[in-house]
Amino acid sequence: MRHTHQQSASGTSRISLYEEVTDRIVAELEKGCVPWVQPWQASGAALGLPRSAVSRKFYSGINVLILWDAVIRRGFAAQEWLTFRQALSLGGHVRKGERGTAICYADRYIPKKEQERAREAGDEPNAVPFLKRFIVFNVEQCEGLPGHIVAAPKPVAPSALSHDAEALIAATGAVIREGGGQAFYHRSEDFIRIPSAADFVSAADYFGTVFHELGHWTAHSSRLNRDLQHRFGSSAYAREELIAELTSAFLCAHFSIAPQIRHANYLGHWLQILKEDSRAIFHAASQASKASDFLLAFRELRGAEIPTAEAAE
Repeated sequence: MRHTHQQSASGTSRISLYEEVTDRIVAELEKGCVPWVQPWQASGAALGLPRSAVSRKFYSGINVLILWDAVIRRGFAAQEWLTFRQALSLGGHVRKGERGTAICYADRYIPKKEQERAREAGDEPNAVPFLKRFIVFNVEQCEGLPGHIVAAPKPVAPSALSHDAEALIAATGAVIREGGGQAFYHRSEDFIRIPSAADFVSAADYFGTVFHELGHWTAHSSRLNRDLQHRFGSSAYAREELIAELTSAFLCAHFSIAPQIRHANYLGHWLQILKEDSRAIFHAASQASKASDFLLAFRELRGAEIPTAEAAE
Protein backbone atom coordinates (compact mmCIF):
# COMPACT_ATOMS: atom_id res chain seq x y z
CA MET A 1 0.00 0.00 0.00
CA ARG A 2 1.55 3.30 -1.04
CA HIS A 3 1.77 6.24 1.35
CA THR A 4 -0.44 9.17 0.41
CA HIS A 5 1.43 11.87 2.34
CA GLN A 6 4.98 12.92 3.03
CA GLN A 7 6.26 15.01 5.92
CA SER A 8 7.99 18.26 5.00
CA ALA A 9 10.92 19.68 6.93
CA SER A 10 8.55 21.84 8.94
CA GLY A 11 6.55 18.79 9.97
CA THR A 12 3.45 19.74 8.02
CA SER A 13 1.92 17.16 5.71
CA ARG A 14 2.09 17.71 1.97
CA ILE A 15 1.06 15.59 -1.00
CA SER A 16 3.79 14.83 -3.52
CA LEU A 17 3.24 15.64 -7.18
CA TYR A 18 3.31 11.91 -7.96
CA GLU A 19 0.52 11.22 -5.49
CA GLU A 20 -1.48 14.33 -6.34
CA VAL A 21 -1.69 13.42 -10.03
CA THR A 22 -2.17 9.70 -9.40
CA ASP A 23 -4.95 10.27 -6.87
CA ARG A 24 -6.82 12.45 -9.36
CA ILE A 25 -6.53 9.81 -12.10
CA VAL A 26 -7.56 7.03 -9.70
CA ALA A 27 -10.65 9.06 -8.70
CA GLU A 28 -11.62 9.42 -12.37
CA LEU A 29 -11.08 5.72 -13.11
CA GLU A 30 -13.15 4.74 -10.08
CA LYS A 31 -16.02 6.79 -11.54
CA GLY A 32 -15.62 4.87 -14.80
CA CYS A 33 -14.15 7.88 -16.61
CA VAL A 34 -10.88 7.31 -18.48
CA PRO A 35 -8.85 10.57 -18.27
CA TRP A 36 -7.08 10.08 -21.59
CA VAL A 37 -10.39 9.48 -23.39
CA GLN A 38 -12.06 12.81 -22.74
CA PRO A 39 -15.55 13.98 -23.84
CA TRP A 40 -13.97 16.43 -26.28
CA GLN A 41 -17.05 17.30 -28.31
CA ALA A 42 -19.14 18.07 -25.22
CA SER A 43 -16.36 20.17 -23.69
CA GLY A 44 -15.82 22.47 -26.65
CA ALA A 45 -12.05 22.09 -26.29
CA ALA A 46 -9.87 21.85 -29.36
CA LEU A 47 -8.74 18.26 -29.78
CA GLY A 48 -4.96 18.00 -29.87
CA LEU A 49 -1.83 17.74 -27.81
CA PRO A 50 -1.09 20.59 -25.38
CA ARG A 51 1.85 22.74 -26.40
CA SER A 52 3.90 25.74 -25.33
CA ALA A 53 2.45 28.95 -26.74
CA VAL A 54 5.99 30.32 -26.95
CA SER A 55 8.23 27.52 -28.23
CA ARG A 56 5.39 25.66 -30.01
CA LYS A 57 6.80 22.41 -28.64
CA PHE A 58 4.35 19.75 -27.55
CA TYR A 59 4.25 18.71 -23.92
CA SER A 60 4.95 15.06 -23.22
CA GLY A 61 4.30 12.28 -20.75
CA ILE A 62 2.24 12.99 -17.66
CA ASN A 63 2.00 16.69 -18.53
CA VAL A 64 -0.30 15.77 -21.42
CA LEU A 65 -2.75 14.16 -19.00
CA ILE A 66 -2.46 16.99 -16.48
CA LEU A 67 -3.17 19.67 -19.07
CA TRP A 68 -5.94 17.70 -20.77
CA ASP A 69 -7.59 17.38 -17.37
CA ALA A 70 -7.30 21.14 -16.83
CA VAL A 71 -8.75 21.92 -20.27
CA ILE A 72 -11.79 19.71 -19.66
CA ARG A 73 -12.43 20.67 -16.03
CA ARG A 74 -12.00 24.42 -16.55
CA GLY A 75 -13.64 24.75 -19.95
CA PHE A 76 -10.71 26.05 -21.99
CA ALA A 77 -10.96 25.81 -25.77
CA ALA A 78 -7.23 26.34 -26.38
CA GLN A 79 -4.42 23.83 -25.92
CA GLU A 80 -1.67 26.49 -25.66
CA TRP A 81 0.05 27.23 -22.33
CA LEU A 82 2.75 29.56 -20.99
CA THR A 83 4.29 30.69 -17.72
CA PHE A 84 3.58 33.97 -15.92
CA ARG A 85 6.94 35.37 -17.03
CA GLN A 86 6.46 34.23 -20.62
CA ALA A 87 3.17 36.13 -20.79
CA LEU A 88 4.97 39.29 -19.62
CA SER A 89 7.81 38.76 -22.12
CA LEU A 90 5.24 38.74 -24.93
CA GLY A 91 3.79 42.06 -23.82
CA GLY A 92 0.75 40.54 -22.15
CA HIS A 93 -0.10 39.35 -18.66
CA VAL A 94 -2.07 36.75 -16.72
CA ARG A 95 -5.40 38.19 -15.58
CA LYS A 96 -5.58 39.00 -11.89
CA GLY A 97 -7.05 36.20 -9.82
CA GLU A 98 -6.40 33.47 -12.39
CA ARG A 99 -5.26 30.12 -10.99
CA GLY A 100 -2.47 28.29 -12.81
CA THR A 101 -1.95 24.58 -13.43
CA ALA A 102 0.99 22.72 -11.89
CA ILE A 103 2.99 20.57 -14.30
CA CYS A 104 6.36 18.92 -13.84
CA TYR A 105 9.83 18.82 -15.28
CA ALA A 106 11.92 15.70 -14.74
CA ASP A 107 15.67 16.04 -14.25
CA ARG A 108 18.58 14.53 -12.35
CA TYR A 109 21.19 15.97 -10.00
CA ILE A 110 24.28 14.75 -8.17
CA PRO A 111 24.30 15.43 -4.39
CA LYS A 112 27.46 16.95 -2.94
CA LYS A 113 28.14 13.87 -0.78
CA GLU A 114 27.84 11.63 -3.84
CA GLN A 115 30.31 13.83 -5.72
CA GLU A 116 32.77 13.50 -2.83
CA ARG A 117 32.25 9.73 -2.60
CA ALA A 118 32.82 9.26 -6.34
CA ARG A 119 35.93 11.48 -6.24
CA GLU A 120 37.43 9.44 -3.39
CA ALA A 121 36.46 6.12 -4.97
CA GLY A 122 37.56 7.16 -8.47
CA ASP A 123 34.31 6.18 -10.14
CA GLU A 124 31.34 7.91 -11.73
CA PRO A 125 28.84 9.63 -9.40
CA ASN A 126 25.23 8.43 -9.32
CA ALA A 127 22.63 11.01 -10.28
CA VAL A 128 19.36 11.25 -8.34
CA PRO A 129 16.13 11.77 -10.33
CA PHE A 130 13.71 14.47 -9.21
CA LEU A 131 10.57 16.27 -10.32
CA LYS A 132 10.40 20.05 -10.40
CA ARG A 133 6.94 21.56 -10.23
CA PHE A 134 6.14 24.76 -12.13
CA ILE A 135 2.98 26.66 -12.99
CA VAL A 136 1.55 27.37 -16.42
CA PHE A 137 -1.51 29.28 -17.58
CA ASN A 138 -3.77 28.69 -20.55
CA VAL A 139 -3.65 31.51 -23.12
CA GLU A 140 -7.33 32.11 -22.36
CA GLN A 141 -6.31 33.19 -18.86
CA CYS A 142 -4.18 35.99 -20.30
CA GLU A 143 -4.69 39.44 -21.81
CA GLY A 144 -2.62 41.48 -24.25
CA LEU A 145 -0.91 38.55 -25.95
CA PRO A 146 0.06 38.91 -29.64
CA GLY A 147 -2.59 37.82 -32.11
CA HIS A 148 -0.57 34.90 -33.47
CA ILE A 149 -0.35 33.41 -29.97
CA VAL A 150 -4.09 33.31 -29.33
CA ALA A 151 -5.28 32.76 -32.91
CA ALA A 152 -7.76 29.91 -33.24
CA PRO A 153 -6.47 26.95 -35.29
CA LYS A 154 -7.82 26.64 -38.80
CA PRO A 155 -10.28 23.73 -39.11
CA VAL A 156 -9.09 20.75 -41.13
CA ALA A 157 -11.46 18.52 -43.07
CA PRO A 158 -11.86 15.02 -41.53
CA SER A 159 -10.80 13.48 -44.86
CA ALA A 160 -7.45 15.30 -44.66
CA LEU A 161 -6.92 14.12 -41.09
CA SER A 162 -7.64 10.54 -42.09
CA HIS A 163 -5.25 10.86 -45.01
CA ASP A 164 -2.46 12.06 -42.71
CA ALA A 165 -3.11 9.24 -40.24
CA GLU A 166 -3.12 6.66 -43.05
CA ALA A 167 0.12 8.13 -44.38
CA LEU A 168 1.80 7.70 -41.00
CA ILE A 169 0.65 4.10 -40.69
CA ALA A 170 2.01 3.32 -44.16
CA ALA A 171 5.28 5.16 -43.46
CA THR A 172 6.07 2.96 -40.44
CA GLY A 173 6.44 -0.08 -42.69
CA ALA A 174 4.74 -2.22 -40.05
CA VAL A 175 3.28 -5.46 -41.40
CA ILE A 176 -0.48 -5.16 -40.87
CA ARG A 177 -2.71 -8.08 -41.81
CA GLU A 178 -6.44 -7.53 -42.05
CA GLY A 179 -9.08 -10.14 -41.33
CA GLY A 180 -10.42 -12.08 -38.36
CA GLY A 181 -12.27 -10.86 -35.33
CA GLN A 182 -9.41 -9.69 -33.12
CA ALA A 183 -6.74 -7.00 -33.06
CA PHE A 184 -3.32 -7.89 -31.65
CA TYR A 185 0.43 -7.56 -32.13
CA HIS A 186 2.25 -10.85 -32.73
CA ARG A 187 5.56 -10.39 -30.94
CA SER A 188 7.53 -13.37 -32.24
CA GLU A 189 6.58 -12.86 -35.90
CA ASP A 190 6.48 -9.05 -35.62
CA PHE A 191 3.18 -8.31 -37.34
CA ILE A 192 -0.12 -6.64 -36.47
CA ARG A 193 -3.49 -8.29 -37.01
CA ILE A 194 -6.67 -6.19 -37.19
CA PRO A 195 -10.21 -6.90 -38.39
CA SER A 196 -11.15 -5.70 -41.85
CA ALA A 197 -11.53 -1.93 -42.05
CA ALA A 198 -15.21 -2.34 -42.97
CA ASP A 199 -15.84 -4.06 -39.61
CA PHE A 200 -15.06 -0.93 -37.57
CA VAL A 201 -17.96 1.29 -36.51
CA SER A 202 -16.06 4.49 -37.32
CA ALA A 203 -12.78 5.85 -38.64
CA ALA A 204 -11.89 6.88 -35.07
CA ASP A 205 -12.37 3.28 -33.90
CA TYR A 206 -10.17 2.01 -36.74
CA PHE A 207 -7.33 4.46 -36.17
CA GLY A 208 -7.48 4.06 -32.40
CA THR A 209 -7.11 0.30 -32.81
CA VAL A 210 -4.22 0.49 -35.27
CA PHE A 211 -2.40 3.10 -33.16
CA HIS A 212 -2.82 0.90 -30.07
CA GLU A 213 -1.23 -2.07 -31.82
CA LEU A 214 1.51 0.15 -33.26
CA GLY A 215 2.20 1.15 -29.66
CA HIS A 216 2.95 -2.52 -28.90
CA TRP A 217 4.91 -2.75 -32.18
CA THR A 218 7.35 -0.08 -30.97
CA ALA A 219 8.32 -2.38 -28.07
CA HIS A 220 10.14 -4.81 -30.39
CA SER A 221 13.84 -5.32 -29.58
CA SER A 222 14.81 -3.64 -32.87
CA ARG A 223 12.83 -0.51 -31.89
CA LEU A 224 12.28 0.76 -28.32
CA ASN A 225 13.01 -2.63 -26.75
CA ARG A 226 10.34 -2.91 -24.05
CA ASP A 227 9.86 -6.35 -22.52
CA LEU A 228 6.72 -7.99 -23.95
CA GLN A 229 7.24 -11.47 -22.49
CA HIS A 230 4.51 -11.11 -19.89
CA ARG A 231 1.82 -13.56 -18.89
CA PHE A 232 -1.68 -12.51 -19.97
CA GLY A 233 -3.50 -10.97 -17.03
CA SER A 234 -0.32 -10.17 -15.09
CA SER A 235 0.51 -6.74 -13.69
CA ALA A 236 3.35 -6.33 -16.21
CA TYR A 237 0.97 -7.20 -19.06
CA ALA A 238 -1.53 -4.60 -17.83
CA ARG A 239 1.24 -1.98 -17.63
CA GLU A 240 2.15 -2.60 -21.28
CA GLU A 241 -1.52 -2.32 -22.22
CA LEU A 242 -1.62 1.05 -20.46
CA ILE A 243 1.39 2.23 -22.48
CA ALA A 244 -0.33 1.17 -25.72
CA GLU A 245 -3.59 2.85 -24.64
CA LEU A 246 -1.82 6.13 -23.98
CA THR A 247 0.18 5.88 -27.21
CA SER A 248 -3.08 5.52 -29.12
CA ALA A 249 -4.63 8.48 -27.27
CA PHE A 250 -1.60 10.71 -27.94
CA LEU A 251 -1.52 9.82 -31.64
CA CYS A 252 -5.28 10.23 -32.06
CA ALA A 253 -5.09 13.66 -30.43
CA HIS A 254 -2.20 14.63 -32.70
CA PHE A 255 -4.39 13.89 -35.72
CA SER A 256 -7.50 15.47 -34.12
CA ILE A 257 -9.20 12.08 -33.92
CA ALA A 258 -11.27 11.49 -30.79
CA PRO A 259 -9.37 8.94 -28.63
CA GLN A 260 -11.22 5.81 -27.59
CA ILE A 261 -10.50 3.21 -24.94
CA ARG A 262 -9.47 -0.10 -26.44
CA HIS A 263 -9.46 -2.35 -23.37
CA ALA A 264 -11.97 -1.26 -20.73
CA ASN A 265 -11.59 -4.67 -19.08
CA TYR A 266 -8.18 -3.52 -17.80
CA LEU A 267 -9.60 -0.66 -15.72
CA GLY A 268 -9.48 -2.80 -12.57
CA HIS A 269 -5.86 -3.79 -13.25
CA TRP A 270 -4.83 -0.16 -13.86
CA LEU A 271 -6.56 0.99 -10.69
CA GLN A 272 -4.67 -1.60 -8.65
CA ILE A 273 -1.34 -0.66 -10.25
CA LEU A 274 -1.84 3.08 -9.69
CA LYS A 275 -2.94 2.57 -6.09
CA GLU A 276 0.17 0.49 -5.35
CA ASP A 277 2.65 2.69 -7.23
CA SER A 278 2.16 6.45 -7.51
CA ARG A 279 4.85 6.63 -10.21
CA ALA A 280 3.25 4.04 -12.51
CA ILE A 281 1.17 6.51 -14.54
CA PHE A 282 4.20 8.80 -14.90
CA HIS A 283 6.26 5.91 -16.30
CA ALA A 284 3.48 4.72 -18.62
CA ALA A 285 2.87 8.23 -19.98
CA SER A 286 6.62 8.73 -20.50
CA GLN A 287 6.90 5.46 -22.42
CA ALA A 288 3.81 6.35 -24.47
CA SER A 289 5.35 9.70 -25.45
CA LYS A 290 8.52 7.91 -26.54
CA ALA A 291 6.43 5.46 -28.58
CA SER A 292 4.33 8.18 -30.23
CA ASP A 293 7.47 10.23 -30.99
CA PHE A 294 9.09 7.14 -32.48
CA LEU A 295 6.09 6.56 -34.75
CA LEU A 296 5.65 10.22 -35.75
CA ALA A 297 9.30 10.35 -36.77
CA PHE A 298 8.49 8.04 -39.69
CA ARG A 299 6.79 11.01 -41.31
CA GLU A 300 10.25 12.40 -42.01
CA LEU A 301 10.41 9.86 -44.82
CA ARG A 302 7.63 11.82 -46.47
CA GLY A 303 9.18 15.22 -45.81
CA ALA A 304 6.63 16.17 -43.15
CA GLU A 305 7.29 18.22 -40.05
CA ILE A 306 7.94 16.11 -36.97
CA PRO A 307 6.58 17.48 -33.71
CA THR A 308 8.85 17.11 -30.71
CA ALA A 309 6.93 15.93 -27.67
CA GLU A 310 9.35 17.41 -25.16
CA ALA A 311 8.35 19.05 -21.91
CA ALA A 312 8.06 22.73 -22.68
CA GLU A 313 9.23 25.35 -20.25
